[in-house]
Amino acid sequence: MTWLQRYRIRHYLRNSIWVFPAGSIVLALIVARLLHWLEDSLGWEASVNPETARAVLGALSSAMFTIVVFICSSLLLVVQLASAQLSPRVIATMFRDSVTKLTLVVLVFTFTFGLSAMIRIGTTVPFLVTYISAYGCAASIAVFLYLIDHVGKMLRPSGALHTVAAHAHKIIDEVYPDNLSNSPETPGEPSRTMNQGTSRTIGCPRDGVILAFDVRGLVALAERHDCVIELIPQVGNFMATAYPLFRVYGGASLPDDALRQCIALGVERTMEQDPALAFRLIVDIASKALSPAINDPTTAVLAIDRIQHLLKHVGSRRLDDERVRDSKGRIRLLYRTPGWQDFVTLAVTEIRHFGGSSIQVTRRLRAMLKELIETLPRERAEPLRQELKLLTKSAERFFHEPEDRALADIGDSQGVGGSGEMAPISRQTGPNNDGEQKK
Repeated sequence: MTWLQRYRIRHYLRNSIWVFPAGSIVLALIVARLLHWLEDSLGWEASVNPETARAVLGALSSAMFTIVVFICSSLLLVVQLASAQLSPRVIATMFRDSVTKLTLVVLVFTFTFGLSAMIRIGTTVPFLVTYISAYGCAASIAVFLYLIDHVGKMLRPSGALHTVAAHAHKIIDEVYPDNLSNSPETPGEPSRTMNQGTSRTIGCPRDGVILAFDVRGLVALAERHDCVIELIPQVGNFMATAYPLFRVYGGASLPDDALRQCIALGVERTMEQDPALAFRLIVDIASKALSPAINDPTTAVLAIDRIQHLLKHVGSRRLDDERVRDSKGRIRLLYRTPGWQDFVTLAVTEIRHFGGSSIQVTRRLRAMLKELIETLPRERAEPLRQELKLLTKSAERFFHEPEDRALADIGDSQGVGGSGEMAPISRQTGPNNDGEQKK
């Protein structure tokens, strides 16, 4: 099985909500048969009237089926509402959510197991199958209530932002494994094969977005055919048929199909090897909140909180273009990843544009930029300073009153309501209880 086939199977299982519940039907039938065989071997019988047991299990099975239908219908409705409120891209998080999949597995298993138990009731009542089915339904009610609590929290703005940011931190560590302090960003030297100037281009086999690629597989191919492989587009780019996909320096015997088997295309970006998508999702949520139809700057501030943490994480990693070497130290694979300027522009520009008229958003952005300038390495400061200057110009354009402009020129970690960049408390003045001015 090739890397591409394994990736497609893994990707489909991760993003499909029906596969594991459907598998639980088969599992329930097998478990019910095994338990019934065990009961027959041991001669166990329940001291319950068969008609009563049949009626109870029938009612419980009907209830389980109703709950499954209700959950599926409600999830579709809730996801659509959340996509309209937050961003259409959050729909994918629901289909990847492990709690939702596990809940459906439990409910479908309980429903199927209950039916299997009911048809095994004759003149006697099986002990294990009947009691497991009855108590399983009670446990399924608890799982159902937990799912409601989980989905309600996950699809709130804070929950959706937390889910995206938590996944993004893992992807950043995978795509950018080296710390900036331990491995400074330096331009890489060209390979000897690349200097020879012989190259050929392999086109994209079909339309789609680049989801991921097999780094080890490409390096192995390049080493086997003594060449250098360059992945021309960046992960997350949309590619049309026949667009340049690979550039190969040397390696005339390397087949094109072998290269195409090392890259996955799809209809929608994923975060698997694309940390910029996390910023895109969070910025989309903030932009939607800042639209005139919603006008919710507090959600934008929550998004900036997550962006600040992600920028600090990205800013501490080495982000230069990746050059993968073989066991002998020769460059075999080149591919592109977003640079620091790309991340800063993506994270700040649109929020600054759409939230320029909000004092809350302006103050929170200013606090974020100043904190990042102070804490990140010096080589990361210049793009942040440029964004800070643009933020000041936006404040001058939107806030005409001197008092409003003075407020906008103060960074505040809460937007409005935090301590801001005020003077120390001991130096602040204000009226005391007698109406006199404190010194």
